[in-house]
Amino acid sequence: MPDNHQKNIATFIHLSTFSRFIIPLGNYIGPIILWIINKDKSAFIDRHGKQAINFQISILLYTLIIGTISIPFFIFKFFNGLDFIDFHGFYDFHINIGKPSPLLYITGGLAFLAVIGFILELVFIVIASLKARDGELYEYPLTINFLK
Repeated sequence: MPDNHQKNIATFIHLSTFSRFIIPLGNYIGPIILWIINKDKSAFIDRHGKQAINFQISILLYTLIIGTISIPFFIFKFFNGLDFIDFHGFYDFHINIGKPSPLLYITGGLAFLAVIGFILELVFIVIASLKARDGELYEYPLTINFLK
């Protein structure tokens, strides 16, 4: 049974991923530093640290995959629709809005998927923090175990 100090460190490991909103790459730097400093003190801390880091790396991988899929659609739509704005000088300015392209729906769907993924990521981090606070182990869903 982990003591309160170990529970607090494990909780802070998970919560340190929110530092990305203040520090660039803070969602990797914070958990890694806390985990490296404390991993030899407790198997409980070691397990939570590995889970938090694995989850952040998995999220990065999923983001790169979604971005790689959606960028070609965006570029294709941009170059295909260059005549979207008809500019004949400042006195005669027209915007031609035609029928939406199927690429718009695909890109919009991928963007919606990314937003849902971001919200789920925040929810999973909070759940993992609460589990660590209660002294329970938590495994993030859809996590690839890079650190074992």
